Amino acid sequence: MAIESVDVVVTSPGRNFVTAVVTTSDGVVGLGDATLNGRELAVASYLRDHVAPTLLGRDESQIEWIWQYLYRSPYWRRGPVTMSAIAAIDMALWDIAAKKAGVPLYQLLGGASRSGLLSYAHASGTTVETLHEAIHGYLEQGFRAVRIQAGVPGLDQIYGVHDAAPGGTYEYEPAGRAAVGEAMRPTEETWDTAAYLRHLPSVFAAVREEFGGVLRLLHDGHHRMSPIEAARLARDLEPYDPFWLEDCTPGEDQSVLRLVRQHSTTPLAIGEVFNSVYDYQTLITERLIDYVRSSATHAGGITGLRQIMTFAGIYGIRSGFHGPTDVSPVGMAANLHLGLAIHNFGIQEYMPHSALTKTVFRTGYRFADGLLHPGDAPGLGVELDREEAAKHEYRPAYLPVNRLRDGSVHDW
Repeated sequence: MAIESVDVVVTSPGRNFVTAVVTTSDGVVGLGDATLNGRELAVASYLRDHVAPTLLGRDESQIEWIWQYLYRSPYWRRGPVTMSAIAAIDMALWDIAAKKAGVPLYQLLGGASRSGLLSYAHASGTTVETLHEAIHGYLEQGFRAVRIQAGVPGLDQIYGVHDAAPGGTYEYEPAGRAAVGEAMRPTEETWDTAAYLRHLPSVFAAVREEFGGVLRLLHDGHHRMSPIEAARLARDLEPYDPFWLEDCTPGEDQSVLRLVRQHSTTPLAIGEVFNSVYDYQTLITERLIDYVRSSATHAGGITGLRQIMTFAGIYGIRSGFHGPTDVSPVGMAANLHLGLAIHNFGIQEYMPHSALTKTVFRTGYRFADGLLHPGDAPGLGVELDREEAAKHEYRPAYLPVNRLRDGSVHDW
C-alpha cells in the first residue's frame, strides 16, 4: 500500500494543537502530534508545504526509511520546527502499522515492560497552604508523585504557579490567548532568583513535614538559574530527598551541569526543549543527568525518542517524558506506548487535558492508582473528531516573557 494523503489539522479546543493525518491507499488513518507551543503555524506550514508533497505514494510501512529521509535529506536539520514535523509523520506511521497489525502500538515496540507508568501531577500554590491543598487533592486521586511549585514572597504571578480549584486540581493554561482575529504579544512576568533561592528550601521542608518522606517530590527550575545558583539549590534541597530538580540551568551549555554535579547528589532532569539524540551527547556520556525530559512530539516522534532512550540506557539514565497539555493527546499516547515498552522508564509527567480538548481528541489511555496505561486499542488509541475540531478556530497564544526587576529579559 502507499500514502495517499497527508492532511494538517489545526484546532484550538481551549488551546492550539497541530495534528498530521496520514491516510493510506487502503483507507487506514494514522495521527501524529506536531504541536509546538507558540509556533504552531510554523510547523503546520512545514508539514503542509514541505513535507507532505514528498511523501505521497511512498510505502507507509517503511517507517525508519521515511524518518531518515525526512531527517537527512534536507540541508537544514534538527531544530524544534523540523523535528516536530518529523515527529508527527513518524507517530502517524507507527499508528497505521499497529492498526494494520490489530495491536496496541507498544506491542510493536517489544511489548510491555511493566504493568503501568508511574506518573506525577503538577501541584502548585501561591502560598504553602494552598500548595498543601493541591497535594492533598492529588493524593486523593491516587498520585504517588507530585511536582511542587510555589509562589515567592514579593513576586506576583510566576509561570507554573497557580492555586488549585476545590479538590486539588486545576486546568492551568499559562499561554495568553488573543481574541479571534486580534494580534497579541506575550505577557511579562517579574523574576528574582535570589528571593526564589531563599524561599524554595523552606517550601520543601514544609511539604516534607506535612506529607512525610514517602511521597516523591519533583521541582522545575525553568532554566532560571546560573550554574553556581543551580549548584546551591541542588545542595540545599538534598535534605528533603527530591526525586529530581528539573531544568536548573538553560539547556544550551551542557557543560555547566558538571558544576552542579560537583556540589550535589540531587538527581537532575533536563531536555524538554531538546530535539534529538545529539542534544544529549555530553549529558549522557558524562552522566550529567539522571532523567531525559524530551517528548515524542518534539524529539522526532517515537523513532527519535527511542534513539535517545536506547543511548541513555547504556549509561543507566531513565525517562521522564514531557507530558504537559501543550503536547496533544496524540503525543501523550505516543509517550505512553514507548514508556511502557522501554526498559529504562523512570516517570511520566501527567497533566490531564481539559474536557473540551477531549471532545476533539478521544483517548483510550487510562490512569489508576498512580499509574498510566496507554490502553489496548489498536494503534495509538486516540481518534480525532475532525468535525468537532473544525469548530475551534486557531487563536494566537504565547507563553509569558520573564524579566528581572530592572527590566532585562531573563530565562524561564
